[in-house]
Amino acid sequence: MPLTDRDRALLDFEAEWRRHAGAKEEAIRAELGLSPARYYQLLGRLIDTTDAQEHDPMLVKRLRRQRDARVHERAARAAR
Repeated sequence: MPLTDRDRALLDFEAEWRRHAGAKEEAIRAELGLSPARYYQLLGRLIDTTDAQEHDPMLVKRLRRQRDARVHERAARAAR
């Protein structure tokens, strides 16, 4: 399924959010009209799509690595 305008907006925002003034959560609400929780839910699903990877491969790879590291970290803490 091709990326929607919202999908592209999410990826573009994530790639460029540091250029915005203020906290990321505030920028998510102001620019995307989403709660931070909803933004991260949508972004998490989006980075698993091939269309997202084709749109911005470097960003998607970085976000997947970060997610995998968090999952690994949580599993290690639970195993202690």
